[in-house]
Amino acid sequence: MQFKSQAVAKPYFIAAIGLFIGQVLFGLIMGMQYVVGDFLFPAIPFNVARMVHTNLLIVWLLFGFMGAAYYLIPEESERELHSPKLALATFWVFLIAGAATILGYLFVPYATLAEMTGNDLLATMGREFLEQPLPTKVGIVIVALVFLFNISMTILKGRKTAINLVMLIGLWGLAIFFLFSFYNPANLVKDKYYWWWVVHLWVEGVWELIMGSMLAFVLIKVTGVDREVIEKWLYVIIAMALITGIIGTGHHYYWIGAPEYWQWWGSVFSALEPIPFFMMTVFAFNMVNRRRREHPNKAAVLWALGTGVMAFLGAGVWGFLHTLAPVNYYTHGSQITAAHGHMAFYGAYAMVTLTMISYTMPLMRGRAANSATAQVLEMWSFWLMTISMVFITLFLTAAGILQVWLQRVAAQPMSFMAAQDQVSLFYWLREGSGLVFLVGLVLYVASFFVTGKEKAAA
Repeated sequence: MQFKSQAVAKPYFIAAIGLFIGQVLFGLIMGMQYVVGDFLFPAIPFNVARMVHTNLLIVWLLFGFMGAAYYLIPEESERELHSPKLALATFWVFLIAGAATILGYLFVPYATLAEMTGNDLLATMGREFLEQPLPTKVGIVIVALVFLFNISMTILKGRKTAINLVMLIGLWGLAIFFLFSFYNPANLVKDKYYWWWVVHLWVEGVWELIMGSMLAFVLIKVTGVDREVIEKWLYVIIAMALITGIIGTGHHYYWIGAPEYWQWWGSVFSALEPIPFFMMTVFAFNMVNRRRREHPNKAAVLWALGTGVMAFLGAGVWGFLHTLAPVNYYTHGSQITAAHGHMAFYGAYAMVTLTMISYTMPLMRGRAANSATAQVLEMWSFWLMTISMVFITLFLTAAGILQVWLQRVAAQPMSFMAAQDQVSLFYWLREGSGLVFLVGLVLYVASFFVTGKEKAAA
């Protein structure tokens, strides 16, 4: 590490991986409940497992982004973090609040939890991905503001680069758009309209800035390519991401009661959204091919390249498959949506966070890279997780296509549950792939505890 304060990223990354394991475990519970409906009922009903699964996804990625910022920004700004103590304090506040919220989901009926946490004062609960109780939402805002103060002061007093400024804009955007989670209008059309201002403008807007800056930072370090070259790529990628992503929000407005013009605006701009992800893939491979040095952390290079490819496939290709209004008319809310969501989140955000952890954790432990033995294990984890996610996506896509046909297109459409019975084979296959994914994740964690006789080159 160049600066001692970068070490505050370590607990954030450890918490992120721990929560990631929890997310996968609850995903497996949900997958089993798809085919064995009373699995773990009434201890963990499906709606609770789903809340925990999706909320853990969001929280562990936020921990990952915050850890990445605390490592990246001091190095880019060429100065120590403004307040390492503040960073550690917000870590514990965020972790305890997150754990308490998950325990509330698991042990308190949701309606009772809403009563206990003041939902009658300001109704914000009950919406997908934004189920958090009011005190948790307020806590997230406070943690975000303290975090943003800390990194903003670091950048203001230090060097300004494209990477740390793009990261800063992305993180400020993340916090600002989360404020719409407090707005819950009685009109359902307005509710869904502004709900997407959190969900879509996060994952297809400001999060892409965070992703781009993290990937650019790691590629500079592992390839030695000139900063100017990488920063020019970064500017173009984030410009295309925002141009397509902001107006592309309209592809969620087709069938909620919004004006008809969103069918055109949403279709056209959303169809362009694969472009920045394709550019990110070309960017990663181009930088690695032009590298001026062989970095000892080959596992981090593999994760960086995988991020570009899987983000393009999951967010780009699978997003495009069902984004045009005439197609979405039939596929909306089907398992095709779930297929896109799984590969997009893994490819774009999980993998870039794992890339950052793979690159930085050895450095925070006093070495340039893990041993060759550990890196082989980590590369195995990469391939197990990535290939199993491809199969999860393919099985869900097959289930979605069959579901759409049986339920929405056939001359005599089936009911929802009857159609679900017909696609249960794909759910079993998805569950098996999920178990392989868990094995890969366990290997990823294990790789950081493996030692080798040979020392990595400095």
